[in-house]
Amino acid sequence: MRKIAIYGKGGIGKSTTTSNLSEALAEKGYKVMQVGCDPKADSTKTVMGGRRIPTVLEQLRNKGEDLSLSDIVFEGYNGVLCVESGGPTPGIGCAGRGIISAFEKLEELKAFETYKPDIVIYDVLGDVVCGGFAMPIREGYAREVFIVSSGEMMSLYAADNIAQAIRNFGNRGYAKLSGLILNAKNIENEQQIVDKAVNEIGTTVIQYVPRSSDIQAAEAKGGTVFEKLENSDMKDVYRSLAEKIINLSENTEE
Repeated sequence: MRKIAIYGKGGIGKSTTTSNLSEALAEKGYKVMQVGCDPKADSTKTVMGGRRIPTVLEQLRNKGEDLSLSDIVFEGYNGVLCVESGGPTPGIGCAGRGIISAFEKLEELKAFETYKPDIVIYDVLGDVVCGGFAMPIREGYAREVFIVSSGEMMSLYAADNIAQAIRNFGNRGYAKLSGLILNAKNIENEQQIVDKAVNEIGTTVIQYVPRSSDIQAAEAKGGTVFEKLENSDMKDVYRSLAEKIINLSENTEE
């Protein structure tokens, strides 16, 4: 089972990238589980055809010990399995706690043994890498980590912070940073800026994702480009990303 975490600053297009990657992998015949690790609980929305699914925290509050896997795992387009950790009521409690609770519950209910996914992708908010937000890399849930960033200063600043956290946990035998996905914002000299940044961070750009109106068009219809747009060049971009990640994972698998 491949275990991948995708980190990135809020608003950078991380969930869009993750959802289209999930669809590209599913198209290749892999059984994919996408786990949203953000209190906004919107990672899987486009995979679910625009529908918001109940979060693990919500279902825990509502059902307690009667909670079952069918209450928190939902099947989206192309058979992608979707989970949202959720978060506390705004202003009350720790956002990272939702991720910890979700992971503990998925483990307790033997989600991976039951569904047997080939690939699990954790979509993690990366503005801060502490507490629950670090759990995918801290506890060894994910072996491969990819960062989504543009060439904007704050996005690259967040990428550097994430990379430092990964290195700290990597020293303990947990996850490793496998590359950066450049989700372009069309700023001046963007590719050169990012190339310089990844050299300083100590990683590489594994995929360039051009800015495209197809993404907004598909999301306006409530889905990914794979489901909602019959002819889109962006499908090949995400297929390329999927292929590169599979090859990287295979080369590093024990």
